[in-house]
Amino acid sequence: MACQADHQADAEPASAVWSLYIIENRLGHLYTGVTTNVARRFNEHQQDGARCARSLRGKGPLRLRFSCPVGDKSRALSLERRIKKLSRHQRLAIIENGRLPLE
Repeated sequence: MACQADHQADAEPASAVWSLYIIENRLGHLYTGVTTNVARRFNEHQQDGARCARSLRGKGPLRLRFSCPVGDKSRALSLERRIKKLSRHQRLAIIENGRLPLE
């Protein structure tokens, strides 16, 4: 599976495959989430509306730092839980390496 780091949101095609993504806000905090369409979800976060994650509201500009297709919803949610437990340093290493260490 090909992962991408530091790319534009519109570079991600719509897909039925679930993806894990990491967003950095203007304060440097990292947010991890999962979706079937990274570009759509990133745009929702940027809109600051009802579909934006609470922890990202009012903290733009946002930057999509990493995304990676991970398979089905169950695997995506499991990976999301594991990534969220990692330290900031470990999540930055994922971004720098462009791949998940759990694969």
